[in-house]
Amino acid sequence: MARTIISTSAAPAAIGTYSQAVRVGDTVYLSGQIGLDPVSMDVVDGIDAQIVRVFDNLKALAEASGGSLADVVKVNVYLTDLAHFAKVNEVMKGYFAEPFPARAAVGVAALPRNGLVEADAVLVLGG
Repeated sequence: MARTIISTSAAPAAIGTYSQAVRVGDTVYLSGQIGLDPVSMDVVDGIDAQIVRVFDNLKALAEASGGSLADVVKVNVYLTDLAHFAKVNEVMKGYFAEPFPARAAVGVAALPRNGLVEADAVLVLGG
């Protein structure tokens, strides 16, 4: 099955050997997003701003793929401090409606560019 590469200037450009998102059939895989501002390519300050920026970036990629966050079926969240897990839950309520997508949350030692949070997602279009 053919792959379609999704790219948008509304989300940070890839900072490594990956695509922002890849569509295969009706499934779109959104690469992990840290709290990078897509214009300055700098990490925003503080955990609260980083969480919002992460989900804004995922939203931009979902929209660039022809969908929305309502099409997300799975989210993976990576935190350098699991004490911020409740903050992620609160912010996610502003981006996702019930029934919520499946999710994993993982504590990690470090993230690129000293980010505090990263998330990736899978969405299914047309369903």
